[in-house]
Parts: sequence; structure tokens; C-alpha cells
Amino acid sequence: MKVLYLTKYSRNAGSSRLRSYQYFPFLENQGIQVVVSPLFSEAYLRKLYAGESTKREALKGYLKRSLKLFSVRKYDKVVIEKELFPYLPAFAEWFLQKRKVEFITDYDDAIFHNYDQSSQPVIRKILGNKIAHVMRYSAQVVVGNGYLAEYAQRAGAKKIEIIPTVIDLERYPQKKDNGNTSVFVWGWIGTKSTFEKHLVPHKNGIIQFLQENPDSEFHIIGIPENQNWHERVKWIPWREDTEITSIQKLDVGIMPLQDSLWEKGKCAYKLIQYAACGIPGIASDVGMNKEITIPEKTGYLASTEEDWIKHLLDLKNNPSKRQVMGENARKLVEEKYCLQVTAKKWLKIL
Repeated sequence: MKVLYLTKYSRNAGSSRLRSYQYFPFLENQGIQVVVSPLFSEAYLRKLYAGESTKREALKGYLKRSLKLFSVRKYDKVVIEKELFPYLPAFAEWFLQKRKVEFITDYDDAIFHNYDQSSQPVIRKILGNKIAHVMRYSAQVVVGNGYLAEYAQRAGAKKIEIIPTVIDLERYPQKKDNGNTSVFVWGWIGTKSTFEKHLVPHKNGIIQFLQENPDSEFHIIGIPENQNWHERVKWIPWREDTEITSIQKLDVGIMPLQDSLWEKGKCAYKLIQYAACGIPGIASDVGMNKEITIPEKTGYLASTEEDWIKHLLDLKNNPSKRQVMGENARKLVEEKYCLQVTAKKWLKIL
């Protein structure tokens, strides 16, 4: 079998790496020939992360993908990450359907809200129902959580499968000493955009906790520039080869989220990473966070600043409790949120 993956990005972008690329070795070991064609190149990502203009690289990507579509009949199956051409109507997906190309679409975010909740009336009018059309044209829709599945069902998708965004257990050894250190280390991992949207609003609370607890420090993984929050805030660059060891230095991981429609589509990947390392999480009581963070078992849910402080102090002062919670969290990942479980589902779909 020969499968074409039309990903949005190259491997260095987290969403494409986790939803597509990490499955390729398993699929190839099962005799499937995988061909991948990302929409946006490495050069696009470098410019994006550097804050430079990406228009030229985006145009190149759109042209390359347009040409690629004329060869899709060479493949037994086609997997599309989210959509073929962002911010264009679903003409390409309609074209594939009319040519009887059976394609699978995969979603780990509520990207339909980019359109139906846009501040631009023209986008809402022209593209508000775009993703619903794409889902209807798809032979099967794969989604990361229940909120996305409900949208696919309302859109009239023919087949729907929930496959969460997961980790590879072989890459994530469990932390064994989540209670034997004199300094309490708590932290967060993410990108610049999620940092600004979700973590920065908690800056004052983080600093307050550090001031009141001098035996603690806070690690921010993924933001290399020291922004002078506090002397015990550590700014740690993200690299794929050091990501896991950086997480394992934490005693507790946090995942604050705004409570909005977009966040309901999030797949709680940060919490899954913490849990895979045997680290309990504290998370906003929003969306899929509630599936990973089970109160008193794998971590705590927080709705107010008082909740965050209370739960942090509880875990800081009870090393044995966070050890047990971390072990429970790891077991949850082993049962539901690892490549070793979900790869078999993808094989069946293909």
C-alpha cells in the first residue's frame, strides 16, 4: 500500500510531527510505503519562528501543493492534515471528491473557529462553513478529542474516529525521583504563541508563588529569551533531543488555558507529556484537560488563582502524594495516550 500524507508543516512543527511523522516508522514496518508532502517548508518555519515575512514561502507552498494534487491517484490512500489550502474555499477537497479520491482528514485543533469566529466579516461569510464541507467530502475524519468529533458529526462526516495526540513511550522514560529533591521545580512547556496567550496572564501569580516559596523555581521550556520575570524563573530553549530531559526536571507541570471555543478543541498534549514522565499536572478546568487531569489521582484542575496556589502548595508540601499521582498519570498514558496504542488504530483506518 502506498499512502500520501499531505501535512501542513515539515517535521519540526509539533502538530505535524505528532499527528503524522511519528507514525511513519511504525507504518513502514507494517509494509506501508509513506510519501509525505508538507504544505509549508523548513524555510517557512524558520521565518515564522523568527518573526519574518512568510508570504514568499507560503506562495511557494501553495504552488507546490497545487501541482502535487494532480498525482494523487498514484496513491492508495491520501491523508490530509486539516485542510489543503488555508484561507481558501474547499475547492481542492471538492475536486478530489469528484475524482473519487478517498481521502482522510486529521484534526488536532478547532481550526474551524479560525473561520466561523473570525473578526473579519468577509472570512466568516465565505469560509465560515469551510471545514464542515471538507469533513463531508472526506472518506473518514480523524480527530483529537470529543469536541472536534461533535463538530464533525454535525458537519455530516461519513466516518469519525477519535485518536488523541500522543507520545511514544519508548522516548519517554518515567521519572523515578519525584519527591527526593530539596528544591520544588514546577514549570510549563510550549511555543511563543501559547506562552503569550496562556502563560503570560499568570505571570503575577507565578512570581508571587516564587517570592513566598524561596525553595522553589519555575522552568519555562520553549522560550529561550530571559524576560526577567524573577531570578528563579529559568528560560530553557526547546530542542527535540533535550525536550524530555527538560520535562523530567519538573516536579509538577502546569497547563493554564483561556476558556474559549478554540481551547475546547485543544488536545492537552502538555499534560500528556508531563504524565508520560510520571509528573502530575495542574491544569485549567477546560476542554480535554479534564480527561488527562483527574483530581486527586493524576493532578488537579484549577479555575481561580486561589486554586492554582492551593494545589501547588499541596503538591510542593507532599512529595509522596505527587509521586503517587505521577505514577497514576503514567499508567493513564500507557493505557490511552501513547503511540503503542494509537498506531494500531491508524493502521486499521489505512
